[in-house]
Amino acid sequence: MDSLTKALSSAVDRLLRPLVRIMLRNGIPYGSFADIAKRVYVDVAFQEFSIEGRKPSASRVSVITGLSRKEVKRVRSLPEPDDLGAVERYNRAARVISGWIRDTTFLDEEGKPADLAIEGVENSFSDLVKKYSGDIPHRAILDELIRVGAVVRTEGNGVRLLARGYVPSTGNADKIGILGVDVSDLISTIDHNLGRAGDDAFFQRKVSYDNLPEENLAGIRMMAREHGQKLLEYLDSRMSEKDRDVNPEVQGTGRRRAGVGVFYFEEGVEEDSER
Repeated sequence: MDSLTKALSSAVDRLLRPLVRIMLRNGIPYGSFADIAKRVYVDVAFQEFSIEGRKPSASRVSVITGLSRKEVKRVRSLPEPDDLGAVERYNRAARVISGWIRDTTFLDEEGKPADLAIEGVENSFSDLVKKYSGDIPHRAILDELIRVGAVVRTEGNGVRLLARGYVPSTGNADKIGILGVDVSDLISTIDHNLGRAGDDAFFQRKVSYDNLPEENLAGIRMMAREHGQKLLEYLDSRMSEKDRDVNPEVQGTGRRRAGVGVFYFEEGVEEDSER
């Protein structure tokens, strides 16, 4: 086994451990995981590793994946995964909250998200949803935001924003849907950066220390939450100016998806670990 393969094997081992922990906790046996992995291997091989000018074939996919042709055909017949709409809810709800936080139309005199009438008046919650979530009924978005604890109804047919981001507080299906989106984005960034440097590489940084007293962690968590939220709100404001859904007057060609993610991590360290 060459050094690159060893390094990749070690990296995959590390990234699979928390994923397997989640799967075992939610009753997903190895056989189900194996079928998922095989299906992804086959899909990626068909879509991204074909020979230019030639139609992808089960034989070629068999060669590069190590699966038999019979297994390739079996895996391709498996049903597509279903996130139960979690990703769509995530995207739409996040856009609505983002618009509520930064769009002056929906802010109060102090520049904070205003309490909004649900419908029937100018600058209502219904108007907010129409502007930032397309043609989906505003009642559906309202029910979702109430369900996850992001908003609360007020007296007089109104609604108040409680959270400055869409992080489901209930429903493991939604939390796991976000896992699929966010971890995929991080690994895609690492994939892009392999072999690249300078301006060709995407921004990828972190800061960490491994000898922190337990008593200091609460303050660090709060600091990460406050400064991370401020950074994301600033970037959201600037990026939205360039997005054609938010600002139809923006000119340009093609269509790309881009973003910045911020996360906090914490774990125990064995006393005899190297420092």
